[in-house]
Amino acid sequence: MRRAWQALFGQRARRRWLHLIVGGALFMPYWLVGTVVLGPLTDGGGPFGGSLLVQFGAYGVGLPLAAVTALFPLTRPMSVAVARALCGVAPGRFAEGPARGAEAKARTAGWFVLHLGAGALVSGASLALPPFALSVAALPFSAALRESELGRFWHLDRPWLAWAGLPLGLLMLLALAVAAAAAGALLAAAAPRLLGPSPADRLVAAERRAAELAVRNRLARELHDSVGHALSAVTLQAGAARRVVDGVLGTGAGDLGFVREALTAIEETTRRTVGELDAVLGLLRSGEDDGELAAPGLEALDALVRGAGRRVALTVRGDLSGLPEAVSREAYRIVQEGLTNAVRYARDETVTARIALSGDELEIIMENPLPAAGPAPVARPDGGRGLRGVAERARLLGGAAETGPVDGCWRLAARLPVGGAR
Repeated sequence: MRRAWQALFGQRARRRWLHLIVGGALFMPYWLVGTVVLGPLTDGGGPFGGSLLVQFGAYGVGLPLAAVTALFPLTRPMSVAVARALCGVAPGRFAEGPARGAEAKARTAGWFVLHLGAGALVSGASLALPPFALSVAALPFSAALRESELGRFWHLDRPWLAWAGLPLGLLMLLALAVAAAAAGALLAAAAPRLLGPSPADRLVAAERRAAELAVRNRLARELHDSVGHALSAVTLQAGAARRVVDGVLGTGAGDLGFVREALTAIEETTRRTVGELDAVLGLLRSGEDDGELAAPGLEALDALVRGAGRRVALTVRGDLSGLPEAVSREAYRIVQEGLTNAVRYARDETVTARIALSGDELEIIMENPLPAAGPAPVARPDGGRGLRGVAERARLLGGAAETGPVDGCWRLAARLPVGGAR
């Protein structure tokens, strides 16, 4: 009983009834046009004074007009907005944006006709039936009603017949509630089919999600490589400077020049990273991928190596100044990630970095000895966020990258085709 009451008079049923009323209100202009079209065939009673046949004739004329106007692309967003709020259907099952293509427009037109047609009938019944039903239910209690046109229509020649009006009036109201609930359920069932995304809409949505995911992955790589490396370098330099200062204060000896160099490296690293971080956050604030990020390239390689704060044996072969901007930028980030991992695994050992341009391929190889004490780091299947980012950067250029322990060293090897940058 409670479930039946909720189905007829619950919040969802009331919203669906309101949805039907909106459809009836939207149908009024089409119905008025229908009465004008049928005007020469009427007795001049006006839109509300014609016979029942004329009223339904105007209804029949208005439905095709509604279907024609529903072919405009903006009809679907407006219908979706109303249905999402009142129809009781999960929001994710509706299409987004204007209807494009013949199939989407035809389905939108079908929904518009169904909504307005059912809404007009339910609205008309909701307007006319309750006063009539209440009047019929009140017949046993009102002599004036029994003597009125309604009483003569009811053929109340016997007094007991008036009492039949009470249950009949209540049944009329119940029938109206059942009809409204059934019409609302019909619209709710048809909404995902008629207002749901078409294959073309799903393709557009998938492309949009792919583009958004690509931008998010790109921002994640930039933030990880720039900020992550800077924090690692700053931590390393600060720790080295602290140890030297402890030596100076503790024994009276120490290398104050090294402290000065370490603090200078910290200053350069943080200043460079603030600029990179500002560029990335500017892109996040705009919410749009407006082109390439203002990221450094291999021209900033010396500053990167100097800020690493450890012995780095860098070997460069070939002229790197003529590299495409995309290749230079991604190569810089790959070297930066290699130095970040060196900070994690190496101690005071020398990190070797070889960058060679041979023909149409740029090769980057970085190695640092693994610590002798303690277990060797285990390569995760996904390579970790940073190393996964290295592989993604190489793939974007049509190249490849490999990382992992080799013969007591942690090795990063990447090959980037110079002509494949895009």
